[in-house]
Amino acid sequence: MSQHSQALSSHLQAMKFEMELRGYSPQTQSHYLCHLRQLEKYTNKPALQVSPDELKQFLHHRIKLGISYSNINISCNAFKIFFNKVLSYNWSDDVIIRPKRPKSLPHVLSKDEILSIMDQVLYLKHKTILLTTYSSGLRISETLNLRISDIDSKNMLIRVNHGKGNKDRFTILSHENLKMLRLYWRFYKPTDLLFPGLVEGKPIAATGIQHVFKVAKDKAGITKPATVHTLRHYVEPQIMESITQKSPRTA
Repeated sequence: MSQHSQALSSHLQAMKFEMELRGYSPQTQSHYLCHLRQLEKYTNKPALQVSPDELKQFLHHRIKLGISYSNINISCNAFKIFFNKVLSYNWSDDVIIRPKRPKSLPHVLSKDEILSIMDQVLYLKHKTILLTTYSSGLRISETLNLRISDIDSKNMLIRVNHGKGNKDRFTILSHENLKMLRLYWRFYKPTDLLFPGLVEGKPIAATGIQHVFKVAKDKAGITKPATVHTLRHYVEPQIMESITQKSPRTA
């Protein structure tokens, strides 16, 4: 192994160590290391040898390529950790410059559009997953990783474990949602994970539910670029009642 490879490996390992200390998820660690490698490829040198001007040129290059704000923002997060915590360079925001966040409104579905989509979701399991996501303002990954013990019907709360930022929190459990969850439990009898998938100990895949939502949206004739995540932007109790009054299939 060359001296260059040893230096590179050493600093990437130091970066990984720093992220592990901070409790970053494996996915975040992988993303941050990927952005450091992209910087090294652009400058053709190890990241620890990159100058402030070279870093700014790299960020400018990516902006000119039309790379999304969120992607460049991840780069800046990675560089803040590497240059300021691992290497102690203490570079300011005038060096690690974040582009201005573009202003855009989320694609919000109307009451009628949500009802139309839910009418096209045929199966109880799928409808319960989407209703729980919608009613409690959850991310689909958070819904699918729920366990039976996370449903607190006494206090009408749902416990979310290891949500965004690896943080635990509580969110609301509506009476209509609880009714459907109880109906779902009577038919499927889950014992630990609320929505178990085909692989033992693993929940249903998020891609499957996203596909169900897309198919239902297309059948309902909704052309907005809405996804399951869109459900988090708008909740109305009357919609919940209308959805739970329908009788979905159980298999």
